[in-house]
Amino acid sequence: MKKVAVVTGSNKGIGFSTVKGLLKRFDGVVFLTSRDNDRGKAAVAKLNQLGLHPEYHQLDVTDKTSVARFRDYVKQKYGGIDILINNAAVCNCSELYLGYQESKDIIDINYFSFFIIQEHLYPLVRNNGRILNISSDCGHLSNVRNEYWIKRLSNKDLTVKDINEFVNWHLEAVKNGTFNRSDIADDGTIAAYRVAKVAVSALTIIQQRELKARNISVNSMHPGLVRTDMTKGVGFYDADQAAETPLYMVLEAPASIQGAYIWYDRKVLDWYDPKADWYFKSVNFNQ
Repeated sequence: MKKVAVVTGSNKGIGFSTVKGLLKRFDGVVFLTSRDNDRGKAAVAKLNQLGLHPEYHQLDVTDKTSVARFRDYVKQKYGGIDILINNAAVCNCSELYLGYQESKDIIDINYFSFFIIQEHLYPLVRNNGRILNISSDCGHLSNVRNEYWIKRLSNKDLTVKDINEFVNWHLEAVKNGTFNRSDIADDGTIAAYRVAKVAVSALTIIQQRELKARNISVNSMHPGLVRTDMTKGVGFYDADQAAETPLYMVLEAPASIQGAYIWYDRKVLDWYDPKADWYFKSVNFNQ
């Protein structure tokens, strides 16, 4: 039985570099996936020029039909998945304050899509498999400054209902014009992206709880400020360097690391510390 690795949103950036690294180190099939067929196939062609040969499949993480179609293909051909890296994400990082529709789009893609992936792909993840959710420094709890939500999100009995209500609280505030910038770190810059990534990091903890019986490791991580299209080329290292910790987490890290929030240097951080200095600072992005 062949082992299988899947990276969502992997036609460029960190996802592309992670696929490249897996093809060099992972003894199995590696899926490069993308929402757009042409961009995905162009990415495959680049890897082919390097002598690397991923398998390609179209995958739109926000489209249930697309995800179900991919699920059926993998299940029929390979039977399951050993490594799943949830990398697909968007952010208009050039705008520090976002309107309702853009905030909703960011949260739908960066957070609510996880439930589609969870429903259709998680049942394919084999026992002892590894799932890595790409989060951000925007995903640490210290990005939240509203005391009510800090207390609720840091509850060790956290539920999906709690997270969804947090996300919808922000969307409603933006929609109604009642968003208070002091509720989010850094004067509320790119708030929707922070809210989505905090939600992803929190959801990771719940997913680990649900999959622990099958010894599947589920973790989230901040890949660092990486020079990619999403960051408009701003960052302190390139995508290949940024892929090193994701590759470590799914190929080499102890299986005992479960439900953790990982920094780009492989350190396990305390996600629950609201006073930590690990939140995203827009001044770093603008330098």
